[in-house]
Amino acid sequence: MTAAGAASTALLTDHYELTMLAAALRDGTARRNCVFEVFARRLPPGRRYGVVGGVARLLDAIEMFRFTEADIEQLARAHVVDDDTLSWLADYRFSGDVDGYPEGELYFPGSPILAVTGNFADAVVLETLVLSVLNHDSAVASAAARMVTAANGRRMIEMGSRRAHEEAAVAAARAAYLAGFSATSNLEAGRRYGIPTAGTSAHSFTLLHDTEVDAFRAQIAALGPQTTLLVDTYDITAGVRNAIEAAGTELGAIRIDSGDLGVLARQAREQLDALGARNTKIVVSGDLDEHAIAALRAEPVDAYGVGTAVVTGSGAPTANMVYKLVEVDGRPVEKRSEHKASRGGRKAALRRHKPTGTALEEVVYRCGPGRPRPELGDHDRELQIPLVRAGQRVDGLPTLEDSRERLRKALVSVPWEGLKLSSGEPAIPTVFV
Repeated sequence: MTAAGAASTALLTDHYELTMLAAALRDGTARRNCVFEVFARRLPPGRRYGVVGGVARLLDAIEMFRFTEADIEQLARAHVVDDDTLSWLADYRFSGDVDGYPEGELYFPGSPILAVTGNFADAVVLETLVLSVLNHDSAVASAAARMVTAANGRRMIEMGSRRAHEEAAVAAARAAYLAGFSATSNLEAGRRYGIPTAGTSAHSFTLLHDTEVDAFRAQIAALGPQTTLLVDTYDITAGVRNAIEAAGTELGAIRIDSGDLGVLARQAREQLDALGARNTKIVVSGDLDEHAIAALRAEPVDAYGVGTAVVTGSGAPTANMVYKLVEVDGRPVEKRSEHKASRGGRKAALRRHKPTGTALEEVVYRCGPGRPRPELGDHDRELQIPLVRAGQRVDGLPTLEDSRERLRKALVSVPWEGLKLSSGEPAIPTVFV
């Protein structure tokens, strides 16, 4: 249920959701039983899979989708809808069902990522909220997963808060952690979601002091020798030397934030080893994306700090998901536009695998009364799970840690070609039956 004092999400929506509602209430179609589905017609250019993110955040937002007195007053002042519709909205509580892919699951073109079942009035008003959350978080999680794969097991720190809206920054930190990042710089994400936080100092702290050594000694006095010292404010070679002078050979790490990171990491590693600081790690940051991270795979880098690229989806800031009406009173309906066609009828999906666990294909099928599910092989699994029943969140849904593990296992199942960063076909085909 909504936490006491939590803000309403009801106005985080588009004007036309409510005007459609008003017209449907007036002509009596608002009570027709409907199914809306969320899917992506295609993946962003260059992507071979997508990662579902934001499901738990969406369920929280649906619980808080209540029109307060202040919300109703605002709609009345703006003359958005008539009085009868305002009265209906004042009592609104979503009372339908939601099924969908759990967070951390992979998706492909046409995957039925989410199904919202209820009367038209119940379900249509959620469209903008659903797409806002899923498009953002899935875009970030999909980009972050590619970065984690490129890092090949090395520590990843999300540090993009200064490159995003303040609330988007928190959501992005969560999505990056879902995808396998180790920590975030965002303290609100740490408070809200229990994500480990990390960070030490910026160039301004070094510039504050009369000398670089003075800055390093001050940081070590406050944080201890296992801290990370930023060594590229002036000359990196001198910075590394000053760091070891200040901290000793047990310094935790140095960070390099600019320049040719591969060359500088090699030089820094040689210098650290020569100074006896063989256990001091090297952290790099500065305009990194999955391609830059992959290019550094052979270099002596221990951790990556990623900012702008991850919070903006690394060039794909939306997952291009849509929310489409596919069934009315048990009757399939579909959009037949030449460029934006959709398949009618409520759908579910399963993923087929080889005995080795490698994914083979996504099978999307019509479901409902009188429609049997395709035969499930020994190594296949169904993808959708119940999320909401009669307006209430289902008990025992996966935690954020569960979702991290789900994604880790899902990526292991992807054919190796599907993990390439180069452009190509989706990692597995989607088959409609």
